[in-house]
Amino acid sequence: MGLMRSTHARRWLSVLGAICLFALLPPTASATPTAAATTAPPTAQAATTPAPTPADDTPADDTTTGNATHFDGLGTPYGGCGIPQADLDSQDFVALNVFNTPDDPDYNTRPVPAQDAAKMGSWQNGLNCGRWVRVNIGDYCDGTNDGAWNEPFCRDGGGWTADAYNGATLTMLVADSCADPNAWCRQDPGHLDLATGSLNRFTLNGSPVGDLYPDHWNNRQISWSFVPAPDYSGDISVAFMQNASADWPAVSVNHLPNGIHGVDYFDGGSWHSASMNSDMGQSYVLQPDSPGGTQYTIRVYDADGDLVQGGRTYTFDLPSDCGGGCANAYNPVSYTTG
Repeated sequence: MGLMRSTHARRWLSVLGAICLFALLPPTASATPTAAATTAPPTAQAATTPAPTPADDTPADDTTTGNATHFDGLGTPYGGCGIPQADLDSQDFVALNVFNTPDDPDYNTRPVPAQDAAKMGSWQNGLNCGRWVRVNIGDYCDGTNDGAWNEPFCRDGGGWTADAYNGATLTMLVADSCADPNAWCRQDPGHLDLATGSLNRFTLNGSPVGDLYPDHWNNRQISWSFVPAPDYSGDISVAFMQNASADWPAVSVNHLPNGIHGVDYFDGGSWHSASMNSDMGQSYVLQPDSPGGTQYTIRVYDADGDLVQGGRTYTFDLPSDCGGGCANAYNPVSYTTG
């Protein structure tokens, strides 16, 4: 069965962004691996292959400057990271640019292949999913700021001006992707698309600004940087995705202390790197602990390439009502740790 994710509508003043759809199809089940005795997964064992790393070597804490737009909400059933909006850790969330194609609004290959790495935006093929960004409000555009292709971002009028909202901040979760064929999503590497409902929750001098949007917005300049998850406690959560089954055991990994750069699964004898589900950075397709089984054991890598919780392992089962494919978009499971 196909899994359809529809993107959200972006609003830039009175401009409506393009809406695109793409389908993720569960692949045909792979050949059953050779049987091996199921043993407890050794937490100290090295992965068969290293966790993926971002395409560029920019330090995660570098500050980026760009333009900000806003959008009403995630598509259904998931945002670009593979988590439904209702299950996000925060309703203050952002979308990152999928592409950096200032000369080509039509390029649309996802995930971006290695030979096209220069076309990759801050989305980093999903590797920045589940991370947090600290966003700082910059200057207001007193002019036209409509994201038109090959036009200046703030033209005519009085240009960029500082006002009483400069310096307001908010910490937001990376939950979605922006791949629209406009100047913001293609020609501004520092662009962020912010959840509309978050705009008036930016704080200045300890209080919400309250009225940044709509009258003082006009797609302002911002600066932003990656930060640790605020006030993190507890542990990760795991859920099977819609249509997941023993033939296509796709899971979403949520509530992350520092993003996610990879998942290993244990096959009863050794660890192997799981495949990301397209470029949905918090979704991975697993293999069971034993051939033909429906129990799974994983460990997770964070954005620094370190094993989450010191290499803790998580063992869980496919829900019994998912035998023919999970009907719900998000199917949380309990797990045991090792």
